[in-house]
Amino acid sequence: MKKLWITLPILFFVMYAQSIEAKQKEIECLAQNIYHEARSESTAGRMAVALVTLNRVKDERFPNTICGVVKQTKYYPSGRIDLHSCQFSWYCDGKPDTIKDITCYHDILLIAEVMYEYETQDFTEGALWYHSPKVKPKWALVYNKTVKIDNHIFYKDVD
Repeated sequence: MKKLWITLPILFFVMYAQSIEAKQKEIECLAQNIYHEARSESTAGRMAVALVTLNRVKDERFPNTICGVVKQTKYYPSGRIDLHSCQFSWYCDGKPDTIKDITCYHDILLIAEVMYEYETQDFTEGALWYHSPKVKPKWALVYNKTVKIDNHIFYKDVD
């Protein structure tokens, strides 16, 4: 019986450590997405990209984790990414995903942590999609435009 009392605290510690590790991984996926999609944007623009990512996690049509949403794509049988099916272009544009501006990334990491931990007012009005004003994707025609922030136009489902 003594062995059980020693094992339980270790088990709880391991479970807690795994939970912290999983949470940190989710925050890092969110930060990477913000960095690659909106590093040159204002804080509001960065938060808006985070909100879209988090809105997708809550929507049953998308994966139920941040990392799943960020990395959602189709794969060829060989295991290679279908470069035309990524939800976020940076993930499969063929360029290195190296974080070059560490100061910027640390700022974004703080935004990601806050957005992950706390309920934030959704000023994108539930947006699930966005694009640059430089392009005019056909898919945008079937959704409602909610807001334009910096260099992104945000959309949600038709009500």
